Amino acid sequence: PGARRETLETYTNRLKQLEDITNSFKGVDKSYAIQAGREVRIMVIPEQINDDSMVLLAREISKRIEEELEYPGQIKVNVIRESRVTDYAK
Repeated sequence: PGARRETLETYTNRLKQLEDITNSFKGVDKSYAIQAGREVRIMVIPEQINDDSMVLLAREISKRIEEELEYPGQIKVNVIRESRVTDYAK
């Protein structure tokens, strides 16, 4: 009584829905639902998403999650844009 319980199937389905929603956006490379679905990390393609559009993308994803998913508490949306450059001195 009073404890939140959900079946394994419901839990895995919610995580899959969360990742499917985030992966459906343009410029998203990969996404991972972590911390029991309380956080989603989204890796974007740096050539397609600039720093300014990251803010808009995070907000759009948050709104879509609010509209389409039922979840307890809140979900943290992290958008990560990474560029790497390697050079060698000879």
